[in-house]
Amino acid sequence: MSVSNDSEGSPNRTTIDENNSVVPSAVLFALGVVGNFIALCILYRHKHNSNRVSVFYVLVTGLVWTDLLGKLVVSPMVLACYITRQRLAHGMQCNAFGALMVFFGLCSMFILLAMAVECWLSIGHPYFYQRHVNRRKVLLMFPFIYLFSLLFCALPLILGDEFGKYKTYSPHTWCYIAMKRPHHMYSVLFGSLTGLLILLIVAFNLSVMISLLKMYKLSRKQKIRCASFEGAENQRVRAPHNGHAEEIDHLVLLALITVIFVICSVPVTVRTYIGASQVSDNDEAKDLLALRFLSVNSIVDPWVFIIFRTSLFRTMAHKLYDKLCHTRARHSVQQGTPDKPAQQQDLAA
Repeated sequence: MSVSNDSEGSPNRTTIDENNSVVPSAVLFALGVVGNFIALCILYRHKHNSNRVSVFYVLVTGLVWTDLLGKLVVSPMVLACYITRQRLAHGMQCNAFGALMVFFGLCSMFILLAMAVECWLSIGHPYFYQRHVNRRKVLLMFPFIYLFSLLFCALPLILGDEFGKYKTYSPHTWCYIAMKRPHHMYSVLFGSLTGLLILLIVAFNLSVMISLLKMYKLSRKQKIRCASFEGAENQRVRAPHNGHAEEIDHLVLLALITVIFVICSVPVTVRTYIGASQVSDNDEAKDLLALRFLSVNSIVDPWVFIIFRTSLFRTMAHKLYDKLCHTRARHSVQQGTPDKPAQQQDLAA
């Protein structure tokens, strides 16, 4: 593999600049490991205390394990570079590092998509979900995700430098996909796949939100009809959102993780398309910033889950959802006021 003209110092230099400290990488590594470990403890305590573990929590556990393994496999290589003050070597070492980064990144993206699909099926298609979705089938899905991600990250190694390659990025302690010509085909393919996953995840989540709002409106209408036909006693019916508390929890957690995923992934997707039209590495600093956004995703995810599991945060999320639904319902009633006589005639009939 040819040596890239890196922006920092001579391309033949093998040592790391003395100004680069190991502290930021060590802190991020510690935060990632500790966060994922705490998240796993919470998940396994939930499994121990619950009679039934949902498919969603199986997927969350898979996501946390994937992020943790990614940190344990990749980050020590970065720390070793800092300790020895040696740059990551070109060739096999750089290829392995870059491939591992892409592998764990893609696995997390596909698991997040599976979480979105699971939520969409459980809310929008409950009969299909009850008959065809279970924990055993979900567990069988993980090997396919890992296999596809493994094959994808190996494409530059199989098809050669003309298709794509992995290169070192400043401060030359890590490698990732080369985004500039003439090695841009793989980066464009990766950016397109990432963009597609982002669109699918957002689309499924929006569909789930719309379905939950429709379910709330339907429950509210049923409550009003019961109150009008059976008297005031039936007004003590439990609040509609309590019947969907678990679904709301899943949706809020998925929405939070998705927002972070989009924020961390969109910059890389954009940079891959911009890099496809460039030859020089003059904008390597922007590429590096986008890649650092992507690497932060696996660190933030477990802490989002930890914060979400606190009772205070979940109570606030339920209150916010209830307020949103009441606002939507009140708005619908105001718009539907002229049709009230027609509705009464339908009830009388």
